[in-house]
Amino acid sequence: MAVIVENLHGRRLIRLSTDDVISVVKEYQNCACESKSYLEIREKLNQKDLYLPEDF
Repeated sequence: MAVIVENLHGRRLIRLSTDDVISVVKEYQNCACESKSYLEIREKLNQKDLYLPEDF
């Protein structure tokens, strides 16, 4: 599960679990396999909502 980490400067970072990373990579691969160009992949990913769980 992703964990939000606050640093001294108030900037929030998200530490991802292995499962979170694999999920994001799978989503990218699904788009990339259907597309032939970088721009096409970017357009498809821009249309998708990717969510990472937040755990305080």
